Amino acid sequence: MTNSTATSSGVGPFESRFQTGAAALSVCSFLTAVVIGWMGYQESTLVGTELNILSGSAGLLLAGFLGIVALVAAFYMEPGFDH
Repeated sequence: MTNSTATSSGVGPFESRFQTGAAALSVCSFLTAVVIGWMGYQESTLVGTELNILSGSAGLLLAGFLGIVALVAAFYMEPGFDH
């Protein structure tokens, strides 16, 4: 085993501040997706806009996609300029 492979860090969501921030953004995005989807299902009002099932599902998918992208970034981004 060479020195570079022995000291390299593993892949995980909490190896650097960026990965921790991306994991937190992912959790917040998933929670937002659930709230928007539920409010659309209930046909509630969100920030002055009435949601229906179609706009609620669109918001759910958009926020869920952002959460998935942030989760992938949290797991697979390598450390940048700080290392």
